[in-house]
Amino acid sequence: MKTLTKLLIAGTAAVLAMATVSCKVEQSDTGAAVEVDTKVDVGAKVDVSADLDIDNLVRRSYQYVAMYNVNNKFAMKQEGWNTCVADTQLKDHTMREIARPNNDTLYISCLLDLRKDPVIIEMPDFDSKYVSLMITGYDHYVNVPMGTRLGDFDRPENLLLYSARTEGYSGEPVEGVDDIFEASGDFVSAVLRIMPHANDPERFQRIVAQMESVKHITLSEYLGGEPKPIDDIEFPAVGERDADIFENNLLEVMQFVFNHTTFDPQNELDQEVLAIYKPLGVIPGKAFDPARVTQIDGASVRKVSERIFAEEMARSTDPAFKDTGTFGLFLPKGQITLEALVNQSVMGPIGLPAVEAIYPAVTTTDGGVMNAQYDYVLRMSAEELPPFGPFWSATLYDMENGFFIPNDRKKYSVGENGGMQLNDDGGIEIYIAAEKPEGVPEENWLPIERKDEDIGIIMRVYEADLEKMKNWQAPLAEKLSE
Repeated sequence: MKTLTKLLIAGTAAVLAMATVSCKVEQSDTGAAVEVDTKVDVGAKVDVSADLDIDNLVRRSYQYVAMYNVNNKFAMKQEGWNTCVADTQLKDHTMREIARPNNDTLYISCLLDLRKDPVIIEMPDFDSKYVSLMITGYDHYVNVPMGTRLGDFDRPENLLLYSARTEGYSGEPVEGVDDIFEASGDFVSAVLRIMPHANDPERFQRIVAQMESVKHITLSEYLGGEPKPIDDIEFPAVGERDADIFENNLLEVMQFVFNHTTFDPQNELDQEVLAIYKPLGVIPGKAFDPARVTQIDGASVRKVSERIFAEEMARSTDPAFKDTGTFGLFLPKGQITLEALVNQSVMGPIGLPAVEAIYPAVTTTDGGVMNAQYDYVLRMSAEELPPFGPFWSATLYDMENGFFIPNDRKKYSVGENGGMQLNDDGGIEIYIAAEKPEGVPEENWLPIERKDEDIGIIMRVYEADLEKMKNWQAPLAEKLSE
């Protein structure tokens, strides 16, 4: 087990040595079993000037900060927790809650507060060749318990969700409930992705109607009783960017996360993040008290978080990353590395594992970053198309924030839903340009605004042939104008 032995303290110059920690399992005030450091005083003030220690703190916090930020932003947008919203329009450039959103699927976003009562999601069958249900807590471990890949959604099904702290329920069967899932925290997102078949208007409308029939209900209501009253709770402030939390209220957010997350005494990553925060006064089951915790230099922490963000963004465009990283993203606890957790949190939370979708980044022929001062083209022959299952897409974003490029056509991607035209040989050319090149189909043109702005393309390959993907190369963007 590794521990953070030094941390930069605002206005402090002294260095206090810390002994090697030993650990034991304790019961927190929330009832969760956690392994904690027994030889470090709470709030111990230790100083360091080495970026490496702050780097460790940020990397082990990133998964929690990113998911807290995005889940709570969505909760604010859809009027709180224990709400399910069917988004029956494909995302556009007004989407600002999450980086690199998709323009391929419709969403049903359920944000669930499981503290007092389990919640049952009632789902119909779907007339779509791709549907998946993803469940994620503040820890950013990703579970996909249901999907068309698994043979689901060809009939109505009821799924019950609860956490280790849900009052009065511990996973026992319920009549009429098809599946039961224990979530990793009290506040979780349950996200349905549905391919809308947008190029088939009648099928699209059937799918929309099916989406609108999805319901959620507490277990108490499902059994004919009254819903349990839910205690009011004050959430720490979110940030416009994750860096804002790292700078302004990291310890408060992490204390909240610790109090509402299930930590596994046998999981190394879980125990290491608990050990890092113990000397800072952030311990599961405790109320956040600014006077009790160690005061950290938020500006320094932000600086390191921004560096890590830039490094991970650059790494994701490295062709070698496909072999070493892409297949290891968005996995359940115990199946994923810290490196992958940091990368997926930077690239865009709420992604799918490789068995559901692969997200290769497009690089350029000259090795540079794409910039909106120039036009580009992606060329793929029929043999060079990705080895997709239901469908694939290529989506354009700005590099700074990971948002869609605004344009009057509301055209952000090329693919089956966004529209595309294959050439006579079964291949495709996709143009990224300020003006549509002559002779290029509208469907294959991604508009940009001519300015000095770094841009990038992320491909999505749904239910890909993973063996073929290991040898498949994403197309290179060729610069067309100087």
